[in-house]
Amino acid sequence: MASTRRRQPTLDDVADEVGVSRTTVSNAFNRPDQLSAALREEVLRTAKRLGYAGPDPVARSLATRRVGAIAFMLDTGVSAAFSDPALSITLDALAAEVDREGHALLLLPGGDHGGPPADRVLNAQADLAVAYSLADGAPALRAVRDRGLPLVVIDQPYVSGAARVSTDDRGGAIAAARHLLDLGHRRFGILSAQCLSEPRGGPMTAEEAAKSMFRDNRERLAGYVDTLATAGVTGVPVWETSGTSREQARQAAGELLDGDPRPTALLCMSDELALGALAAARQRGLRVPGELSVVGFDDTPPAAWAEPALTTVRQDLQRKGRLAGELALRLLAGRKAPPPVTLPVELVVRDSTGPRPA
Repeated sequence: MASTRRRQPTLDDVADEVGVSRTTVSNAFNRPDQLSAALREEVLRTAKRLGYAGPDPVARSLATRRVGAIAFMLDTGVSAAFSDPALSITLDALAAEVDREGHALLLLPGGDHGGPPADRVLNAQADLAVAYSLADGAPALRAVRDRGLPLVVIDQPYVSGAARVSTDDRGGAIAAARHLLDLGHRRFGILSAQCLSEPRGGPMTAEEAAKSMFRDNRERLAGYVDTLATAGVTGVPVWETSGTSREQARQAAGELLDGDPRPTALLCMSDELALGALAAARQRGLRVPGELSVVGFDDTPPAAWAEPALTTVRQDLQRKGRLAGELALRLLAGRKAPPPVTLPVELVVRDSTGPRPA
């Protein structure tokens, strides 16, 4: 019995029906600015009536040698990454920027060694890669280079020839440490994000932490330690968290607060770590800021909602994501990477810091 399957309508069918060229129909879907609003509406209305959904994306990618996707490379798994408001805000701003020109994001979650596995990057259907806070020497970066993909780096690491946007991490850490010193504090603890590209946690010397595989860790630690040392405060305990969640931070902060002598001030490398520190203080009945002052880094929305509201270093996360998107579009257009952009920071003083207890 002969097949009665209906032939799928084509771009040519729409063009014939409307009485325009194939290019006009293609522009109605892909380059609407090339047509008048009335003509585009007529083309789309006719396409819908005929059952034509638009140009085949596979065929289009073969013709243009572009797939319309940007690989966004993470240093952690998806669930851990999206529990971090700083990442969510940055990624949302980047996505909105590249979406204006029809580019989608392909998320590549982290595996071992501070980034997605190299083979996943080698096989990813993407026109460009964005590295979000990857560890130095991550294999994913070599895979990007081997494929010859344009690269945008957000925060870290330094990669020759890549476009990059980052934050003044050291300057923010200096401002945070000076604020606490000005309040009279002399017993400090530092709550660090992961320094290695594998789950672990525990006490570290400042020398060990300075060898972190993550540039922002090194910069923030140097800002804290050097500023405190200038004021004569040395031997500050550093505790590395086993991850980025508030629960992991609560446990790590508890170790610092159970030390003898107990710190009167905690410098935390992110707001999420600082919020965990506030929870550890409540658990021990410590008044913040009466007995303990806490400073975060990022100024994500939960910082202002915390109880007490968190003193923190504000970075413009939306602007950082938007600039990363602009850099991606620039590279996709075949233009050269501009010099690296470092965004300024600002110390936001709220209720979690106060004078050193008597």
